[in-house]
Amino acid sequence: MLDLLDRLPPQFRTVCYDGARVPDGDHDLSHGSNCQRYAYTVLAQFGIALPPWYSSELWGDAELTHRVSEFEPLDLLLFSRDGESFGAHVAVYAGESRALHLSKSVGHPVVWTLTQFVERPEYRVLVGGKRALRG
Repeated sequence: MLDLLDRLPPQFRTVCYDGARVPDGDHDLSHGSNCQRYAYTVLAQFGIALPPWYSSELWGDAELTHRVSEFEPLDLLLFSRDGESFGAHVAVYAGESRALHLSKSVGHPVVWTLTQFVERPEYRVLVGGKRALRG
């Protein structure tokens, strides 16, 4: 199975992390991105459009997304230090217990296993998963 990253255009592999490039509805990644903007742009490449929410807004939404405990590719996963959705890190589930994400600590997009997330203090708690309602 190809990694989700391998199914995206080449420019998705070279995006640099920039915490100031927050979601704003623009999917231009050429000047960098934070984790949320990157995740929403990945979804947009697969025809899934969501508002430019911050993580707590995403977690609280019940109109365009719903919470899931069994993940499918393109579900959004939220990770945090303390289980809170405010300021949570957002990743895109890639299947086989792996997720694609862009983080400050790595600096570029990478696919990690879910175990690799929980081994890091800043991502040790999986807040949960959200799936976009389609159609």
